[in-house]
Amino acid sequence: MRVLIVDDERLARKELTNLLSQHDNVELLGEAANVDEAKEKIEELQPEVIFLDIQMPEKTGFDLLEELDHVPLVVFITAYDEFALQAFQVNALDYLLKPIEPDRLTETLKKLEKKLEELKKEEDEVKEAPKGKLTLHDQVFVKDGDKCWFVKLANVRLFESDGNYIKVYFENNKPMIHKSLNALDERLDEKSFFRASRKHIINLSWVETIEPWFNGGLVVTLKGGDRIEVSRRQAARFKDLMSL
Repeated sequence: MRVLIVDDERLARKELTNLLSQHDNVELLGEAANVDEAKEKIEELQPEVIFLDIQMPEKTGFDLLEELDHVPLVVFITAYDEFALQAFQVNALDYLLKPIEPDRLTETLKKLEKKLEELKKEEDEVKEAPKGKLTLHDQVFVKDGDKCWFVKLANVRLFESDGNYIKVYFENNKPMIHKSLNALDERLDEKSFFRASRKHIINLSWVETIEPWFNGGLVVTLKGGDRIEVSRRQAARFKDLMSL
């Protein structure tokens, strides 16, 4: 597994590097001491896993995850018990308390190996997407106030523009992220996501019914009951995509 360590403490990075070097199934790609450096290295090196310190000066580990388009698997490393619960609220794969115990790290690596195998199978089932595009098996990090989630894009049924924010619809949640719909549209794989209008992007796998609407438009009902208008301009392209 391809791993990057993100921690502002040099000794903590050294300790984790030494522990990981004892495992043959780990390829350590490098280290980062802050969020900006980490973002740069993640984009350049494309790690499968990041071991991420939560508390860092200026920007936290959560801030880093908010800035990433594509989020790798995350294991939080922290000196504070109080962050452990929050780590699981965001659905992190695992968390490690400092100082890291070798046996506990071994457990985490086994979890990672299993999860990576599952993801590989899913990737094999999904048709290859254009390079750099986000597909249904990718996950994104969503933070709204004190609540955080790792959300698999397959579970997001709808993105809705709301001023300078986007409302993300998954399960019974509708948190807001600070991003433009146009920027998001450019990142999503068009085989899986469709720009229905200026305000909405829908997940095509969630479409339940399609009805004709005024002026040549359409109304799409998603599983769960959300009804979205497809503009007349987009209706013809939508029909082609859905093979109507």
